[in-house]
Amino acid sequence: MKKLLTTSALVAALGLPQFATADGHSGLDPNAKSGGNITITYKDDVATLDPAIGYDWQNWSMIKSLYDGLMDYEPGTTELRAGLAESYEISDDGMVFTFKLREGVKFHNGRVMTADDVKYSLDRVTNPTTQSPGAGFFGSIAGYDAISAGESETLSGVKVIDDLTVEITLSRPDATFLHVMGLNFASVVAKEAVEEAGADFGKTAMGTGAFKLADWTIGQKLVFEKNADYWRAGLPYLDSVTFEVGQEPIVALLRLQNGEVDVPGDGIPPAKFQEVMSDPAQAARVIEGGQLHTGYITLNVKMPPFDNVDVRKAVNMAINKERITQVINGRAVPANQPLPPSMPGYTEGYEGYAYDPDAAMELLANAGFADGFETELFVMNTDPNPRIAQAIQQDLAKIGIKASIQSLAQASVIAAGGEEDQAPMIWSGGMAWIADFPDASNFYGPILGCDGAVQGGWNWSWYCNSEADAMAVEADSMTDPAKVEERLQMWSDVYMKVMEDAPWVPVFNEQRYTMKSERMGGDDKLYVDPVSIPVNYDYVWVNDVQ
Repeated sequence: MKKLLTTSALVAALGLPQFATADGHSGLDPNAKSGGNITITYKDDVATLDPAIGYDWQNWSMIKSLYDGLMDYEPGTTELRAGLAESYEISDDGMVFTFKLREGVKFHNGRVMTADDVKYSLDRVTNPTTQSPGAGFFGSIAGYDAISAGESETLSGVKVIDDLTVEITLSRPDATFLHVMGLNFASVVAKEAVEEAGADFGKTAMGTGAFKLADWTIGQKLVFEKNADYWRAGLPYLDSVTFEVGQEPIVALLRLQNGEVDVPGDGIPPAKFQEVMSDPAQAARVIEGGQLHTGYITLNVKMPPFDNVDVRKAVNMAINKERITQVINGRAVPANQPLPPSMPGYTEGYEGYAYDPDAAMELLANAGFADGFETELFVMNTDPNPRIAQAIQQDLAKIGIKASIQSLAQASVIAAGGEEDQAPMIWSGGMAWIADFPDASNFYGPILGCDGAVQGGWNWSWYCNSEADAMAVEADSMTDPAKVEERLQMWSDVYMKVMEDAPWVPVFNEQRYTMKSERMGGDDKLYVDPVSIPVNYDYVWVNDVQ
């Protein structure tokens, strides 16, 4: 017997997240105007628009607007709702999910999407040849181990029932599964588009989303245009979105002040933050939002001397986190563990590694590095990250560690982190972890778990603790609402085990600030959207349309 999910009660009974209306379409903004173009700026070019691969600050919201998945989120919230799945059923044991697809949804090339496309997309993202940094999210689907080991080309747990029905069987209960189906990695792509573009699929980007890629001039701009056949009637409001790249954040701010830019994608430059906030006219356009965020330094456990846990602990003790928060005008609080304080599973009362250079030098000496050593610290080259790296460099120098700074474009830092022997240390700023969904598990799998410690992955410390991995799997198998507290305690234990091994230096938990031009409309929460980071382009609009 299966339970058709038409009420939140059934979802809660299974310990699974709730979602909104079955039609997957929240009410349209009665004040919205249709038409117009907006301009967004970024310092760096975009690395890829392939949903199986893209996983950074710039391309996340872009991909969100080009593609759809089975599940989605209410705009500006972390509340699940139906996406390409018109409805779904869950078996009594929570192991089989049957998704009924919407009829008539079209890809940007005009072809109607079917269940075969869903299966192809899930097979593709989990196939190791794709090198998806999100593959590990799908580890609970039956057949994942075989496909990730190269023993199969398809997921045995994903079956096409008919053109509009796909059945997904899990190998273990997974309390996060519906959230996973709402990730960009679960976006549905067309096989013919992938095969035609080959390695260039990330530059062609063809999905079912509210916008389609109209132009991409490398190093200059990307242009998205409205998908007139979008299945959510009335959306998007905008005719087009232009992303200008190669724009220094300070220049972007000046252009916004002159009415030439609508949203500075890299945010308010820290050097200008106080100036902006002290001007009432500018401050009125500032939007602040909370976020489930941790900024951290990765210590590559595969590269000496960071293969020594005492060296890693010494680095933790050497970093003056309070001082670093001042580099960003106090817009953060010092972190002491991977989870941010507002995330369920955060370990209350844990103080982490206190700032203590003397104790750090003693640990280094005991580890055989009384005279210190030389290393490299990789950092994204957008302000304030190079200045934060300099503060880290100065702290390390006090205990004898000479760290040369490699200040590179975001894509280059990500690429170096995805190689086992290239980046001894990385400051994650500009790429720091913001939760994909509000669950403690999301700070583990891709960035600390064994599945993320692969070429092209985001576990840049290359840390793999099989015992912690097993605990993580057990925690996510707890779907019984009566065991919520037990599950959260287990996640707390996982992160405490991580801190014992010290593959990271958690540095701070940051608040989010952005700005918008006077012409921009829509709820402020759309500009600090926790899922469509940084902006939900599908739902914003401009008020000067003629």
